[in-house]
Amino acid sequence: MNIFKRNPFGHNLFIKKWLIRILGFLSHTRFNRFNKLKIEGSDVLRSIPKNNVLFVSNHQTYFADVVAMFHVFNASLSGRDDSIKYVTYLWQPKLNIYYIAAKETMKDGLFPRILAYVGSVSIDRTWRSKGEDVNRQVKMSDVSKIGIALNDGWVITFPQGTTTPFKPIRKGTAHIIKKYKPTVVPIVIDGFRRSFDKKGIRIKKRNILQSMEIKQPLEIDYENESIDSIVEKLEYAIEQHPSFLKVLSQEEIIQLEKNNKKREW
Repeated sequence: MNIFKRNPFGHNLFIKKWLIRILGFLSHTRFNRFNKLKIEGSDVLRSIPKNNVLFVSNHQTYFADVVAMFHVFNASLSGRDDSIKYVTYLWQPKLNIYYIAAKETMKDGLFPRILAYVGSVSIDRTWRSKGEDVNRQVKMSDVSKIGIALNDGWVITFPQGTTTPFKPIRKGTAHIIKKYKPTVVPIVIDGFRRSFDKKGIRIKKRNILQSMEIKQPLEIDYENESIDSIVEKLEYAIEQHPSFLKVLSQEEIIQLEKNNKKREW
């Protein structure tokens, strides 16, 4: 590998590879020993294009969600089926995985800055800044950065823009989908909020059942489908539509109780 080669954002790929290896090694036990990550759908990752793929997911912690996805994506691409056993899959990681994050979050300390180098497409939030509600115009430079990342590889986004569940999906994600026409892959995660603190750095509880379900790509009519229709489709796909707050059946309650038992100490 050319040690001077850089990605479209100017990041040295040799440095990035070693950061992924080191961070992956240090974080592996968080998902495979202290807690157990149950994975579904890893075969989907081997059947999608190598670039212009947008992963949309619900959000539970600032950083652990993304780190877990880096593990799962690379393990799956190395041939593992629904498993991240043995961290050797990170020796040759996929270097064109990106994730969309708030610029102010990724500048808040050394660790976020390191994670930013690993793959952050850092943008200015239009609705929130320094803990205060704001109303700003979308920066076209931010939209262009997302387009550059999609053109180069895979991009992860959390379209609700918050770790609070069942918050509305931001329409900006639908506009990105209409503009760049990526393959859209939904992901549903659970258990991370119980396992880690809000930032996803400190382990809050151990022996928690974590889960990550990678679903089949969505069917989207990029030309004719409305923004509202795409937003609703995303809400259902990542299981954040208000209908998921419905009253559960007895069978669903029993299954939920079984899962919760696994998530206890």
